[in-house]
Amino acid sequence: MKIKLLVVGKTDDRDLQSLIGDYQKRLAHYIRFQMEVIPSLKGAKNRSIAEQKQLEGQAILARLEPSDTLILLDENGSTFSSVGFAKELQKYMNAGTRQLIFVIGGPYGFSEEVYGRAKKKISLSRMTFSHQMIRLFFTEQLYRAFTILRNESYHHQ
Repeated sequence: MKIKLLVVGKTDDRDLQSLIGDYQKRLAHYIRFQMEVIPSLKGAKNRSIAEQKQLEGQAILARLEPSDTLILLDENGSTFSSVGFAKELQKYMNAGTRQLIFVIGGPYGFSEEVYGRAKKKISLSRMTFSHQMIRLFFTEQLYRAFTILRNESYHHQ
C-alpha cells in the first residue's frame, strides 16, 4: 500500500518543514509515503469562500486515480486514539488498498464534490490548529501508527 498526504499551500516555517521531513524519513522504513503540495490559489483574497473551495476541490480531485481511497482530515470527522488509528490503517492494508490518500484542505474546508468522493473523514482534534501544524501532527501520528502495528517501543501506554 502507498500513502499520500495532499496539502493545500506550502509550509513556510523551516522548523516545521524540518520536523515533517524527519517523520517522512522515518515513515520510509514502513511504507511508501509521499506528501504532495497543491499550490495556493492565486488571488484568493479576491475570491468568495465558495469559489476558493470549488477551485481547491478541482485541484484535489485532479490528483486522484479512480482506485484511490480518499480520507479527509476534517474537523467534523471521526476521532481515534493513536491505537485506534493504527487499527484503522491495518484494516485498509488488510483490504488490499493500493493507495490511501489523506487530504488537508484549505482554510475553509472542502467542496461538496470532494466530500462526495471521500470514503471517510478523520478529525485529529476537536481543537483548531493551523494547516501547517496539522501536517506535522498527522505525519507524526502516521509514524506512531506504524510503530504500534510493529509493536515497537515508540508509543507508550
